[in-house]
Amino acid sequence: MATVNADQETQQAAAPPAPTGLLAGDPMMLGLPSFIVGSFALGLTLVGLVPGGLLGASLPIIMAATAVGQFVTMIWCIAIGQSAPAAVFGIFGGFWASFPLLVLGLTHGWFGITQAAIVGTQETFLASWLIVIVMLTLATLRLPLAYTGIFLAVDLALVFNLLAASSGSTTELKIEGIFVFIFAVIGCYCFFGAASVATGGKPLPLGRPILKG
Repeated sequence: MATVNADQETQQAAAPPAPTGLLAGDPMMLGLPSFIVGSFALGLTLVGLVPGGLLGASLPIIMAATAVGQFVTMIWCIAIGQSAPAAVFGIFGGFWASFPLLVLGLTHGWFGITQAAIVGTQETFLASWLIVIVMLTLATLRLPLAYTGIFLAVDLALVFNLLAASSGSTTELKIEGIFVFIFAVIGCYCFFGAASVATGGKPLPLGRPILKG
């Protein structure tokens, strides 16, 4: 019981108190499921479980649900004064919006990128986002451990995507897909915790943050 109470105190310290009135509520109730659905769609394509589908099979969900959901959640967070969650959802919204643009742009030749430059373009995209997500991971070590786990799994997924782009191997893509499923599953756990609170229950333990104070 002491562990649960300590974890609840950690979670309350990590997130600003939710305001009351018109601009209130928990943005996680939208941000997490929109993140989860795109993650599972991407993971299914990466591990080859979608028949005949490469990355294009996941793009409708990523574009219309995940990217939009992340940006709406970001605005919700800004409206209630939660700057750290707003930054997290804004950064992930940028990733989920730019990823389909990269895939479609390279597929249809929108940006004038030659065939010889496709690999370099993918490496630039992945390396840039890897730097930003690693930065986000290190900057949010005061959040509960579950969120750090999500960010770390995203980091590793990007690393293996970068390796796959450089080598042309499908093995790294499948390993990336495993890490995508990992951060999707952790996201599901975090959503159940948020949903429990939103429906009058108790929060689930999300783990002590790596950094305190």
